[in-house]
Amino acid sequence: MRGEPVSCHRPYPLPRSLVRVMAAAAAVEAAAPMGALWGLVHDFVVGQQEGPADQVAADVKSGNYTVLQVVEALGSSLENPEPRTRARGIQLLSQVLLHCHTLLLEKEVVHLILFYENRLKDHHLVIPSVLQGLKALSLCVALPPGLAVSVLKAIFQEVHVQSLPQVDRHTVYNIITNFMRTREEELKSLGADFTFGFIQVMDGEKDPRNLLVAFRIVHDLISRDYSLGPFVEELFEVTSCYFPIDFTPPPNDPHGIQREDLILSLRAVLASTPRFAEFLLPLLIEKVDSEVLSAKLDSLQTLNACCAVYGQKELKDFLPSLWASIRRESSQRRTILEMLLGFLKLQQKWSYEDKDQRPLNGFKDQLCSLVFMALTDPSTQLQLVGIRTLTVLGAQPDLLSSEDLELAVGHLYRLSFLKEDSQSCRVAALEASGTLAALYPVAFSSHLVPKLAEELRVGESNLTNGDEPTQCSRHLCCLQALSAVSTHPSIVKETLPLLLQHLWQVNRGNMVAQSSDVIAVCQSLRQMAEKCQQDPESCWYFHQTAIPCLLALAVQASMPEKEPSVLRKVLLEDEVLAAMVSVIGTATTHLSPELAAQSVTHIVPLFLDGNVSFLPENSFLSRFQPFQDGSSGQRRLIALLMAFVCSLPRNVEIPQLNQLMRELLELSCCHSCPFSSTAAAKCFAGLLNKHPAGQQLDEFLQLAVDKVEAGLGSGPCRSQAFTLLLWVTKALVLRYHPLSSCLTARLMGLLSDPELGPAAADGFSLLMSDCTDVLTRAGHAEVRIMFRQRFFTDNVPALVQGFHAAPQDVKPNYLKGLSHVLNRLPKPVLLPELPTAVRIAALQCMHALTRLPTPVLLPYKPQVIRALAKPLDDKKRLVRKEAVSARGEWFLLGSPGS
Repeated sequence: MRGEPVSCHRPYPLPRSLVRVMAAAAAVEAAAPMGALWGLVHDFVVGQQEGPADQVAADVKSGNYTVLQVVEALGSSLENPEPRTRARGIQLLSQVLLHCHTLLLEKEVVHLILFYENRLKDHHLVIPSVLQGLKALSLCVALPPGLAVSVLKAIFQEVHVQSLPQVDRHTVYNIITNFMRTREEELKSLGADFTFGFIQVMDGEKDPRNLLVAFRIVHDLISRDYSLGPFVEELFEVTSCYFPIDFTPPPNDPHGIQREDLILSLRAVLASTPRFAEFLLPLLIEKVDSEVLSAKLDSLQTLNACCAVYGQKELKDFLPSLWASIRRESSQRRTILEMLLGFLKLQQKWSYEDKDQRPLNGFKDQLCSLVFMALTDPSTQLQLVGIRTLTVLGAQPDLLSSEDLELAVGHLYRLSFLKEDSQSCRVAALEASGTLAALYPVAFSSHLVPKLAEELRVGESNLTNGDEPTQCSRHLCCLQALSAVSTHPSIVKETLPLLLQHLWQVNRGNMVAQSSDVIAVCQSLRQMAEKCQQDPESCWYFHQTAIPCLLALAVQASMPEKEPSVLRKVLLEDEVLAAMVSVIGTATTHLSPELAAQSVTHIVPLFLDGNVSFLPENSFLSRFQPFQDGSSGQRRLIALLMAFVCSLPRNVEIPQLNQLMRELLELSCCHSCPFSSTAAAKCFAGLLNKHPAGQQLDEFLQLAVDKVEAGLGSGPCRSQAFTLLLWVTKALVLRYHPLSSCLTARLMGLLSDPELGPAAADGFSLLMSDCTDVLTRAGHAEVRIMFRQRFFTDNVPALVQGFHAAPQDVKPNYLKGLSHVLNRLPKPVLLPELPTAVRIAALQCMHALTRLPTPVLLPYKPQVIRALAKPLDDKKRLVRKEAVSARGEWFLLGSPGS
């Protein structure tokens, strides 16, 4: 301890500033008789009891006493010549401050800090209580500028921290942490003196609890740009002396600190700045060459972490030594490979004008050998790292030879067909194939696509013969691989015909097909369409090739036959049509307006006039007339029309729009095929949403309202008319059209309808949710950003009013509709709507829960106490009062006598 201990034979006077504070306190009218406070203080200081301290703190929090009155009551003990008595007095004051620091005013904080700084020179028995008081004051919001620096200077100068017990050292670290969190700019004004002061505090620390906090402080010093000055090496030494971590937690350790916690915290420090490189890299090389396996592993993993931060300048002088050490290792292959992966990612950031200067060229063969060895290893984790490393290696320009690429493609092909228990490797291999195929399309066209084509042919043969599920799974993997590698225009022109030809095989009846087979092909097509969106050429090629083929297959399947085919019926199932909708929508959304205008001149006449001339294999037995034909099969294909026209850019003119809208409106209320009528309603709504304001839009809206009102009367079409109302309302709500409020009111009126009431309640979910096939932002629909908030503001009062006025049997419909609206809103929108009575009631409920059996509640105690801290700062006094009461009960939960 610096400074002489204070003599016990003379009083230790209070600073004048605190005496003045006590005088001011005496002038304040007491909130309760001081006699009781004097008694509690006496019991604590003399009786060596802990209970009175908690009672005093509780009385201060509840307003019975002020902090200044506590200081006045402690006056004699704070001036007592006996160090133990002084320590007890300061201990009580510090405990009160820890509980009540939020109540202090700025002047009080100033006087108390001066008092506590002065006490840092006191007897060593007093210091722990002084530090507790400073910890409380470091949490004060009312702390004036400059005092944080003053406190830390006093601690650095007066306290030899490493001679203190563990708990007191921990308090010092907490004080520093608190000030760094709230007074960063003030501490930075100290410059490198703050770093040096902390180095003195941490030097020699051995307790794992303290080290976790100390490591975090060092990391913050570096990451938040505190000045390190000339003390970079000293800061490195004071932390790196613990590397590698050698710690075994004691049995039944109540603190739960594990060796891994310390390793990760220290690693974050060592890898946090390139300024440590010149000191750390020699240390890591030394530990890699050691005989201790854990030290090797820790060193390699730390080196891997450093690669993300260090640059060429820091690493280049150490690369030969590092490579020599790594080559000597014959264990921990995954760690070594991860470390190499870090180096390769770092290498990507460096640019070399001269190809011969690239440092990887000299190690290419060894790197490829290591990666290919990992790809054939039985370990899934090693395979995953190998796949990631291969991807980064392939991204290095002109590094891999044609022989390397052929080997890489072979490995990725094999990994793409792994069993279900290696799903993660299979997915990684598919992603790597897509990335590398974009860079090396010739290699993948030459070595992978032919293999996949053969695999698909074998799969078709197996499906034709009805082979076992294992072959079906392999067939699915082939479809996924074909879509994964379709990342370059030249490859798309090879893979897309393979998938479409596969669909034709299904339609011709050459395979024992199920809906899942067709859906799988459609999923691969959709993924391919998504990849093609990055390239306009690929996007148009996919659209003009795939869309006519899908439409032709569907039209052919919808034609009447003398002998109905089970296989063709598969193409008309709801799930299959939905999969085809996703393909068509995805392939259309990114078309340029010019190309979309070309396509729309073929597809709309197909559905309105039966013009099939642009479809492949268009020799159909009957005419295609989905709007006039009585066949439900043809009507079901309106879903495909919806996918196309509702994904077009808004400025694309649709031919025969007036006729199309009237046909859709008529079909939307047809009761013979609910799937078709719903598709027609959605298509009509999607076109309404994009249509520019004007007379034509008003005419379409009037037609829709008339159709809805006619259909909602008694008759077989009520359900279809309701569906039309719902989708038209959504289309208008999204674009803030004035008619949306009238249609929403009509929907609200149906909540009382005996037949449609429950469906109307669920309709509010549709109005508030995002769709996937129509009325989407990706499909160029007009979707205002705040439409949900506006809908909430405009309609919730009416829903609430309707609930109160509704008969008892109808109230659930209103509640359900309201819950759908609230469920889709962001939380910040809802919170201001909750009245203060609601917040008080919620806190009273939390208070009442404490009457439940204690064992049931104890697991939730920490979470509840944390949650109840926020309402302590509520703007309403009654809410704060209930929060204090509830939190107090939860604090006492499980304590003796409670």
